[in-house]
Amino acid sequence: MSGDLVSRDAAAFFHQDGSSPCVSALHAVEGAWLEDDTGRRLLDLHGNTAHHIGHAHPELIAALKDQLDTLPFSPRRFTNEPAVALAETLLLKWPGPPARVLFAPGGSDAIEIALKLARVATGKPETISIEGSYHGHGFGAFGLSRAAPDARLGPFLPGRHHVTPYWHPDNGALRMVADVRRALESSSRVGALIAEPIRSNGHVPPPWLWPQIRQLCDAHGVLLIFDEIPSGLGKTGRFFAFEHVGATPDAVVLGKALGGGILPIAAVIADARLNLAPELSLGHYTHEKNPMTTRAALTTIGIIERQNLVARAAQLEEEIRTRVARLRDDSPLVDHVRGKGLLLVIGLDPDRVDAARWPIAAIIDHLRDHGLSTTAKDRSSFGFSPPLTITDAELDWAFCRLREAVQTMSGP
Repeated sequence: MSGDLVSRDAAAFFHQDGSSPCVSALHAVEGAWLEDDTGRRLLDLHGNTAHHIGHAHPELIAALKDQLDTLPFSPRRFTNEPAVALAETLLLKWPGPPARVLFAPGGSDAIEIALKLARVATGKPETISIEGSYHGHGFGAFGLSRAAPDARLGPFLPGRHHVTPYWHPDNGALRMVADVRRALESSSRVGALIAEPIRSNGHVPPPWLWPQIRQLCDAHGVLLIFDEIPSGLGKTGRFFAFEHVGATPDAVVLGKALGGGILPIAAVIADARLNLAPELSLGHYTHEKNPMTTRAALTTIGIIERQNLVARAAQLEEEIRTRVARLRDDSPLVDHVRGKGLLLVIGLDPDRVDAARWPIAAIIDHLRDHGLSTTAKDRSSFGFSPPLTITDAELDWAFCRLREAVQTMSGP
């Protein structure tokens, strides 16, 4: 049955990296679990970073059913209770100066709203971003991620400056600061620097990095935008990931988990001083203030707060680090764990992995065969990013299966 649905998918959709053709077909999701249409259950350690409260949370489903029965849609130029309440809730969470918000149907759109705000506020159209990062698939957002596009796509937006990643093994953070300084000194047209404060591939910056970048941005009249689409809403053990790094941005973008893993919604929270262009449509989407998506986000934040899931993410980070250390003692194939909260990555020792037998794609397939659904983060590491609602018993199960998988890989 699954093979038939996967083949139908492959015949119907345009093929693209990472989504189609698919590896399997799902029948159900619940909590930390995926169930395919053969009945196989997988613990979801990826979830597109959208499953902070687990899949199909019953409180969220009940709220959405209620919203369907009361107000399922709101045309532009009308407001509604869920949209306003969500905006107010996010502004109460914001630790910086007075701010305002805009909503969008997805993260890539929200990134581009932030870029428009920066252009309006600074009058400068150029951007700085980190080479090898990811900020979405709109032509503006995708161009931030890659210095050189595939020739078949043609040019991205002009005026893009890409800097060395702080996670580069050869003094990456120092080189990144030097690259940023060089870009700002070489062009007076840079209006925004955009980056993930903590990279979704688990790399945590040194504590001095973002304060230095913040100072450089301020000195040159550049807005600092943090992309927290994968890392915000408590995933790192703080509500905003930037609360770990010693710098408050001018704008932050949230998405993915904001809709509770059910509905798509993203948000830009930005300094109220950027409210400078009421005559422009900076984020004028059909579903900008959709009562269904905003109710999903409002309910999700409520669940995170009432269940103390931000604190649980911080607590479980320490538990997982201890468990990985024990696993490393048993198998030198396991090298490290990196990240913050439950935005974690487990790395294998590349010198001990037989690259011929175990390329990263084979490792991911092997983990899936052992009941763990995850994704590659580089050539020898994979995500370990469960929902914030994962139970202690489920974590025990995950490490039992991970141990089995590593032992098999370590064998002859």
